[in-house]
Amino acid sequence: MTEFLLRSFVKDAERIDDPQVRERYGMLSSLVGAFCNILLFAGKFLLGTLTNSIAIAADAFNNLSDVGSGMVTYIGFKLASKPADADHPFGHGRIEYLSGLLVSFLILMVGVEVGKGAIDKIFHPTPVEFSVVAIIGLLMSIAVKLWMGGFNRKLGRKINSAAMEATAVDSISDAVSTAATMISVIAAAFTDLPVDGVIGLIVAVLILKAGWGAAQDTLSPLLGQKADPELVENLEKHLLAYDGILGIHDLIVHDYGPGRRFASVHAEVPCHKDMLLSHDIIDTAEREVGAALNIELVIHMDPIETDDAATNIMRQLVSEKVKEIDPTFSIHDFRMVIGGELTNLIFDICVSQDTKLSDQEIKDEIQRKMKAVDPNCFTVVLVDHAYV
Repeated sequence: MTEFLLRSFVKDAERIDDPQVRERYGMLSSLVGAFCNILLFAGKFLLGTLTNSIAIAADAFNNLSDVGSGMVTYIGFKLASKPADADHPFGHGRIEYLSGLLVSFLILMVGVEVGKGAIDKIFHPTPVEFSVVAIIGLLMSIAVKLWMGGFNRKLGRKINSAAMEATAVDSISDAVSTAATMISVIAAAFTDLPVDGVIGLIVAVLILKAGWGAAQDTLSPLLGQKADPELVENLEKHLLAYDGILGIHDLIVHDYGPGRRFASVHAEVPCHKDMLLSHDIIDTAEREVGAALNIELVIHMDPIETDDAATNIMRQLVSEKVKEIDPTFSIHDFRMVIGGELTNLIFDICVSQDTKLSDQEIKDEIQRKMKAVDPNCFTVVLVDHAYV
Protein backbone atom coordinates (compact mmCIF):
# COMPACT_ATOMS: atom_id res chain seq x y z
CA MET A 1 0.00 0.00 0.00
CA THR A 2 2.77 2.45 0.93
CA GLU A 3 4.64 1.91 -2.35
CA PHE A 4 1.38 2.28 -4.30
CA LEU A 5 0.64 5.61 -2.61
CA LEU A 6 4.20 6.80 -3.25
CA ARG A 7 4.00 5.92 -6.94
CA SER A 8 0.60 7.59 -7.23
CA PHE A 9 1.17 10.84 -5.33
CA VAL A 10 4.93 11.54 -5.07
CA LYS A 11 6.65 12.46 -8.31
CA ASP A 12 10.40 11.66 -8.40
CA ALA A 13 10.06 9.88 -5.03
CA GLU A 14 13.69 8.76 -5.04
CA ARG A 15 15.06 12.34 -5.08
CA ILE A 16 14.71 12.61 -1.31
CA ASP A 17 17.16 15.54 -0.95
CA ASP A 18 15.04 17.73 -3.22
CA PRO A 19 12.96 20.09 -1.01
CA GLN A 20 10.04 19.91 -3.47
CA VAL A 21 10.00 16.12 -3.30
CA ARG A 22 10.14 16.25 0.51
CA GLU A 23 7.13 18.58 0.39
CA ARG A 24 5.22 15.96 -1.61
CA TYR A 25 6.09 13.33 1.00
CA GLY A 26 4.77 15.68 3.69
CA MET A 27 1.55 16.29 1.78
CA LEU A 28 0.98 12.55 1.30
CA SER A 29 1.56 11.85 4.99
CA SER A 30 -0.77 14.68 6.03
CA LEU A 31 -3.59 13.74 3.65
CA VAL A 32 -3.52 10.06 4.62
CA GLY A 33 -3.35 11.00 8.30
CA ALA A 34 -6.21 13.51 8.05
CA PHE A 35 -8.48 11.04 6.24
CA CYS A 36 -7.85 8.21 8.72
CA ASN A 37 -8.00 10.37 11.85
CA ILE A 38 -11.25 12.13 10.90
CA LEU A 39 -12.89 8.73 10.38
CA LEU A 40 -11.48 7.48 13.70
CA PHE A 41 -12.62 10.60 15.56
CA ALA A 42 -16.18 10.36 14.23
CA GLY A 43 -16.44 6.66 15.04
CA LYS A 44 -14.95 6.89 18.53
CA PHE A 45 -16.89 10.01 19.48
CA LEU A 46 -20.11 8.19 18.59
CA LEU A 47 -19.02 5.11 20.56
CA GLY A 48 -17.97 7.23 23.54
CA THR A 49 -21.33 9.00 23.60
CA LEU A 50 -23.29 5.73 23.34
CA THR A 51 -21.28 3.99 26.10
CA ASN A 52 -20.76 7.08 28.32
CA SER A 53 -17.00 6.34 28.34
CA ILE A 54 -14.53 9.15 29.04
CA ALA A 55 -11.69 6.89 27.89
CA ILE A 56 -13.24 6.42 24.43
CA ALA A 57 -14.11 10.12 24.17
CA ALA A 58 -10.57 11.06 25.18
CA ASP A 59 -9.20 8.70 22.56
CA ALA A 60 -11.50 10.31 19.97
CA PHE A 61 -10.25 13.83 20.68
CA ASN A 62 -6.67 12.53 20.61
CA ASN A 63 -7.37 11.43 17.02
CA LEU A 64 -8.88 14.83 16.22
CA SER A 65 -5.73 16.55 17.48
CA ASP A 66 -3.73 14.31 15.16
CA VAL A 67 -5.51 15.94 12.20
CA GLY A 68 -4.17 19.31 13.31
CA SER A 69 -0.73 17.80 13.90
CA GLY A 70 -0.72 16.45 10.37
CA MET A 71 -1.59 19.86 8.95
CA VAL A 72 1.20 21.46 10.98
CA THR A 73 3.64 18.86 9.65
CA TYR A 74 2.61 19.57 6.06
CA ILE A 75 2.90 23.35 6.52
CA GLY A 76 6.36 22.73 7.97
CA PHE A 77 7.40 20.75 4.88
CA LYS A 78 5.89 23.44 2.65
CA LEU A 79 7.82 26.27 4.31
CA ALA A 80 11.02 24.21 4.57
CA SER A 81 11.01 23.72 0.79
CA LYS A 82 11.46 27.48 0.19
CA PRO A 83 14.81 28.20 -1.48
CA ALA A 84 17.58 30.19 0.16
CA ASP A 85 17.27 33.97 0.07
CA ALA A 86 19.32 37.00 1.08
CA ASP A 87 18.20 36.80 4.71
CA HIS A 88 18.47 33.00 4.95
CA PRO A 89 21.45 31.93 2.80
CA PHE A 90 21.37 28.40 4.26
CA GLY A 91 17.74 27.86 3.26
CA HIS A 92 14.66 27.22 5.41
CA GLY A 93 15.13 23.50 6.10
CA ARG A 94 15.08 23.84 9.90
CA ILE A 95 11.40 24.82 9.72
CA GLU A 96 10.78 21.09 9.29
CA TYR A 97 12.31 20.53 12.73
CA LEU A 98 10.24 23.38 14.17
CA SER A 99 7.04 21.85 12.80
CA GLY A 100 7.93 18.55 14.46
CA LEU A 101 8.50 20.42 17.72
CA LEU A 102 5.10 22.12 17.43
CA VAL A 103 3.46 18.74 16.81
CA SER A 104 5.05 17.41 19.98
CA PHE A 105 3.67 20.37 21.96
CA LEU A 106 0.19 19.70 20.57
CA ILE A 107 0.50 16.09 21.69
CA LEU A 108 1.54 17.23 25.18
CA MET A 109 -1.43 19.60 25.39
CA VAL A 110 -3.84 16.80 24.49
CA GLY A 111 -2.24 14.59 27.12
CA VAL A 112 -2.79 17.24 29.80
CA GLU A 113 -6.45 17.73 28.85
CA VAL A 114 -7.12 13.99 28.72
CA GLY A 115 -5.45 13.60 32.11
CA LYS A 116 -7.65 16.31 33.66
CA GLY A 117 -10.80 14.61 32.35
CA ALA A 118 -9.65 11.21 33.56
CA ILE A 119 -8.90 12.46 37.09
CA ASP A 120 -12.36 14.03 37.26
CA LYS A 121 -13.88 10.70 36.16
CA ILE A 122 -11.97 8.85 38.91
CA PHE A 123 -13.39 11.11 41.64
CA HIS A 124 -16.84 11.46 40.04
CA PRO A 125 -17.42 8.12 38.27
CA THR A 126 -20.38 7.50 35.99
CA PRO A 127 -21.49 4.08 34.69
CA VAL A 128 -19.96 2.86 31.43
CA GLU A 129 -22.13 0.76 29.12
CA PHE A 130 -20.48 -2.42 27.85
CA SER A 131 -20.89 -2.76 24.07
CA VAL A 132 -19.69 -5.41 21.64
CA VAL A 133 -19.96 -2.81 18.87
CA ALA A 134 -17.59 -0.57 20.83
CA ILE A 135 -15.08 -3.40 21.17
CA ILE A 136 -15.18 -4.11 17.44
CA GLY A 137 -14.82 -0.40 16.66
CA LEU A 138 -11.80 -0.07 18.95
CA LEU A 139 -10.14 -3.15 17.45
CA MET A 140 -10.54 -1.61 13.98
CA SER A 141 -9.07 1.63 15.31
CA ILE A 142 -6.00 -0.20 16.68
CA ALA A 143 -5.45 -1.85 13.30
CA VAL A 144 -5.71 1.49 11.45
CA LYS A 145 -3.31 3.23 13.87
CA LEU A 146 -0.75 0.44 13.63
CA TRP A 147 -0.87 0.73 9.83
CA MET A 148 -0.50 4.52 10.05
CA GLY A 149 2.48 4.11 12.37
CA GLY A 150 4.19 1.77 9.93
CA PHE A 151 3.31 4.02 7.00
CA ASN A 152 4.76 7.19 8.55
CA ARG A 153 7.79 5.37 9.91
CA LYS A 154 8.58 4.06 6.44
CA LEU A 155 8.21 7.53 4.93
CA GLY A 156 10.21 9.12 7.75
CA ARG A 157 13.10 6.72 7.40
CA LYS A 158 13.05 6.99 3.63
CA ILE A 159 13.57 10.77 3.72
CA ASN A 160 15.26 10.96 7.16
CA SER A 161 12.53 13.16 8.66
CA ALA A 162 12.30 13.66 12.43
CA ALA A 163 8.84 15.21 11.98
CA MET A 164 7.47 12.08 10.27
CA GLU A 165 9.18 9.83 12.79
CA ALA A 166 7.38 11.82 15.51
CA THR A 167 4.08 11.28 13.69
CA ALA A 168 4.80 7.55 13.48
CA VAL A 169 5.55 7.35 17.22
CA ASP A 170 2.31 9.22 17.91
CA SER A 171 0.32 6.69 15.86
CA ILE A 172 1.86 3.71 17.67
CA SER A 173 1.17 5.31 21.06
CA ASP A 174 -2.40 5.92 19.91
CA ALA A 175 -2.79 2.21 19.18
CA VAL A 176 -1.55 1.37 22.69
CA SER A 177 -3.89 4.00 24.16
CA THR A 178 -6.86 2.57 22.28
CA ALA A 179 -5.98 -0.91 23.54
CA ALA A 180 -6.03 0.44 27.08
CA THR A 181 -9.37 2.12 26.37
CA MET A 182 -10.78 -1.19 25.16
CA ILE A 183 -9.79 -2.78 28.47
CA SER A 184 -11.85 -0.17 30.33
CA VAL A 185 -14.92 -0.97 28.24
CA ILE A 186 -14.52 -4.70 28.88
CA ALA A 187 -13.95 -4.09 32.59
CA ALA A 188 -17.25 -2.19 32.77
CA ALA A 189 -19.08 -5.49 32.34
CA PHE A 190 -17.49 -6.98 35.48
CA THR A 191 -16.96 -4.17 38.02
CA ASP A 192 -18.33 -0.86 39.26
CA LEU A 193 -14.86 0.45 40.10
CA PRO A 194 -13.77 3.61 38.22
CA VAL A 195 -11.70 1.62 35.74
CA ASP A 196 -12.70 3.99 32.95
CA GLY A 197 -11.10 6.97 34.69
CA VAL A 198 -7.98 5.00 35.59
CA ILE A 199 -7.55 3.79 32.01
CA GLY A 200 -8.18 7.35 30.78
CA LEU A 201 -5.34 8.50 33.05
CA ILE A 202 -3.07 5.77 31.66
CA VAL A 203 -3.96 6.95 28.14
CA ALA A 204 -3.02 10.50 29.18
CA VAL A 205 0.36 9.34 30.49
CA LEU A 206 1.06 7.46 27.25
CA ILE A 207 0.15 10.55 25.21
CA LEU A 208 2.43 12.72 27.36
CA LYS A 209 5.26 10.19 26.99
CA ALA A 210 4.88 10.17 23.20
CA GLY A 211 4.84 13.97 23.10
CA TRP A 212 7.96 14.25 25.23
CA GLY A 213 9.82 11.72 23.10
CA ALA A 214 8.83 13.56 19.91
CA ALA A 215 9.98 16.86 21.42
CA GLN A 216 13.40 15.41 22.24
CA ASP A 217 13.80 14.04 18.70
CA THR A 218 13.13 17.43 17.11
CA LEU A 219 14.96 19.55 19.68
CA SER A 220 18.21 17.65 19.26
CA PRO A 221 19.01 18.79 15.68
CA LEU A 222 17.88 22.33 16.52
CA LEU A 223 20.26 22.51 19.47
CA GLY A 224 23.12 21.05 17.42
CA GLN A 225 23.55 17.31 17.79
CA LYS A 226 26.70 15.42 16.91
CA ALA A 227 27.20 14.38 13.31
CA ASP A 228 25.82 11.11 12.02
CA PRO A 229 28.57 8.48 12.64
CA GLU A 230 27.92 6.99 9.20
CA LEU A 231 28.52 10.38 7.57
CA VAL A 232 31.74 10.86 9.56
CA GLU A 233 32.97 7.40 8.55
CA ASN A 234 32.14 8.02 4.87
CA LEU A 235 33.86 11.41 4.89
CA GLU A 236 37.02 9.94 6.36
CA LYS A 237 36.99 6.97 3.97
CA HIS A 238 36.46 9.15 0.88
CA LEU A 239 39.06 11.77 1.81
CA LEU A 240 41.80 9.35 2.79
CA ALA A 241 41.38 7.63 -0.57
CA TYR A 242 43.05 10.63 -2.26
CA ASP A 243 46.76 10.30 -2.84
CA GLY A 244 48.38 13.13 -0.88
CA ILE A 245 45.86 13.38 1.98
CA LEU A 246 47.55 11.72 4.96
CA GLY A 247 44.97 12.31 7.64
CA ILE A 248 42.01 14.46 8.66
CA HIS A 249 40.97 16.17 11.89
CA ASP A 250 38.84 19.00 13.30
CA LEU A 251 35.74 17.86 11.41
CA ILE A 252 32.68 20.03 12.09
CA VAL A 253 29.24 19.33 10.56
CA HIS A 254 26.40 21.86 10.58
CA ASP A 255 22.82 20.77 9.90
CA TYR A 256 20.49 23.38 8.40
CA GLY A 257 17.69 20.92 7.75
CA PRO A 258 17.38 17.58 5.93
CA GLY A 259 19.57 17.61 2.83
CA ARG A 260 21.26 20.88 3.87
CA ARG A 261 24.50 19.90 5.58
CA PHE A 262 27.74 21.90 5.64
CA ALA A 263 31.09 20.55 6.84
CA SER A 264 34.63 21.80 7.35
CA VAL A 265 37.66 19.61 7.97
CA HIS A 266 41.45 19.90 8.17
CA ALA A 267 43.46 17.62 5.89
CA GLU A 268 47.16 16.86 6.45
CA VAL A 269 49.39 16.91 3.36
CA PRO A 270 53.18 16.38 2.99
CA CYS A 271 54.98 19.70 3.43
CA HIS A 272 57.63 18.85 0.82
CA LYS A 273 55.08 18.18 -1.91
CA ASP A 274 54.36 20.95 -4.43
CA MET A 275 51.77 23.11 -2.64
CA LEU A 276 49.98 23.90 -5.91
CA LEU A 277 49.57 20.18 -6.56
CA SER A 278 48.34 19.58 -2.99
CA HIS A 279 45.91 22.46 -3.39
CA ASP A 280 44.53 20.90 -6.58
CA ILE A 281 44.01 17.61 -4.74
CA ILE A 282 42.16 19.42 -1.92
CA ASP A 283 39.96 21.31 -4.40
CA THR A 284 39.12 18.08 -6.22
CA ALA A 285 38.29 16.34 -2.93
CA GLU A 286 35.99 19.19 -1.91
CA ARG A 287 33.99 18.94 -5.13
CA GLU A 288 33.87 15.16 -5.53
CA VAL A 289 33.31 14.15 -1.90
CA GLY A 290 30.81 16.97 -1.39
CA ALA A 291 28.80 15.80 -4.40
CA ALA A 292 29.01 12.12 -3.42
CA LEU A 293 27.75 12.75 0.12
CA ASN A 294 25.42 15.66 -0.73
CA ILE A 295 27.21 18.06 1.59
CA GLU A 296 28.84 21.48 1.20
CA LEU A 297 32.44 20.68 2.10
CA VAL A 298 35.34 23.04 2.91
CA ILE A 299 38.82 21.56 3.49
CA HIS A 300 41.67 23.39 5.21
CA MET A 301 45.15 22.19 4.20
CA ASP A 302 47.72 21.44 6.95
CA PRO A 303 51.27 20.74 5.66
CA ILE A 304 53.20 18.32 7.92
CA GLU A 305 56.73 16.91 7.99
CA THR A 306 56.88 13.36 6.65
CA ASP A 307 60.49 12.87 5.49
CA ASP A 308 62.44 13.53 8.70
CA ALA A 309 63.12 10.29 10.58
CA ALA A 310 63.66 11.93 13.98
CA THR A 311 60.37 13.84 13.71
CA ASN A 312 58.49 10.68 12.69
CA ILE A 313 59.92 8.71 15.63
CA MET A 314 59.06 11.47 18.11
CA ARG A 315 55.54 11.86 16.64
CA GLN A 316 54.90 8.15 17.17
CA LEU A 317 56.25 8.32 20.73
CA VAL A 318 54.09 11.33 21.62
CA SER A 319 51.02 9.62 20.13
CA GLU A 320 51.62 6.55 22.32
CA LYS A 321 52.03 8.66 25.47
CA VAL A 322 48.86 10.59 24.69
CA LYS A 323 46.87 7.37 24.25
CA GLU A 324 48.11 6.23 27.67
CA ILE A 325 46.10 9.14 29.08
CA ASP A 326 43.00 8.20 27.06
CA PRO A 327 42.85 5.76 24.11
CA THR A 328 40.37 8.05 22.32
CA PHE A 329 42.81 11.01 22.24
CA SER A 330 44.75 11.71 19.04
CA ILE A 331 47.36 14.23 17.90
CA HIS A 332 47.83 16.21 14.70
CA ASP A 333 49.81 19.12 13.22
CA PHE A 334 52.97 17.79 14.89
CA ARG A 335 56.22 19.78 14.61
CA MET A 336 59.56 19.35 16.34
CA VAL A 337 61.86 22.36 16.79
CA ILE A 338 65.36 21.68 18.13
CA GLY A 339 67.13 24.69 19.66
CA GLY A 340 70.33 24.24 21.66
CA GLU A 341 69.65 21.89 24.60
CA LEU A 342 65.88 22.25 24.44
CA THR A 343 63.54 20.43 22.06
CA ASN A 344 60.09 21.90 21.48
CA LEU A 345 57.30 19.52 20.53
CA ILE A 346 54.43 21.52 19.07
CA PHE A 347 51.14 19.78 18.30
CA ASP A 348 47.35 19.76 18.73
CA ILE A 349 45.52 17.06 20.64
CA CYS A 350 41.92 16.11 19.87
CA VAL A 351 39.89 15.06 22.93
CA SER A 352 36.29 13.90 23.32
CA GLN A 353 33.65 16.25 24.72
CA ASP A 354 32.92 13.92 27.64
CA THR A 355 36.49 13.76 28.99
CA LYS A 356 36.71 14.40 32.74
CA LEU A 357 40.11 16.10 32.48
CA SER A 358 40.50 19.85 32.07
CA ASP A 359 42.61 21.24 29.22
CA GLN A 360 45.33 22.22 31.69
CA GLU A 361 45.35 18.77 33.32
CA ILE A 362 45.79 17.19 29.88
CA LYS A 363 48.68 19.52 29.03
CA ASP A 364 50.37 18.92 32.40
CA GLU A 365 50.07 15.14 32.09
CA ILE A 366 51.56 15.16 28.58
CA GLN A 367 54.43 17.37 29.77
CA ARG A 368 55.08 15.02 32.71
CA LYS A 369 55.16 11.94 30.50
CA MET A 370 57.49 13.51 27.92
CA LYS A 371 59.83 14.89 30.62
CA ALA A 372 60.18 11.34 31.90
CA VAL A 373 61.37 10.34 28.42
CA ASP A 374 63.64 13.36 27.84
CA PRO A 375 64.22 16.06 30.53
CA ASN A 376 65.12 18.55 27.81
CA CYS A 377 61.80 18.06 26.06
CA PHE A 378 59.16 20.81 26.25
CA THR A 379 55.63 20.42 24.88
CA VAL A 380 53.50 23.21 23.37
CA VAL A 381 49.99 21.75 23.18
CA LEU A 382 46.70 23.12 21.82
CA VAL A 383 43.67 21.12 23.03
CA ASP A 384 40.87 20.64 20.46
CA HIS A 385 37.49 19.26 21.51
CA ALA A 386 35.96 16.91 18.97
CA TYR A 387 32.53 17.76 17.54
CA VAL A 388 31.95 14.27 16.13
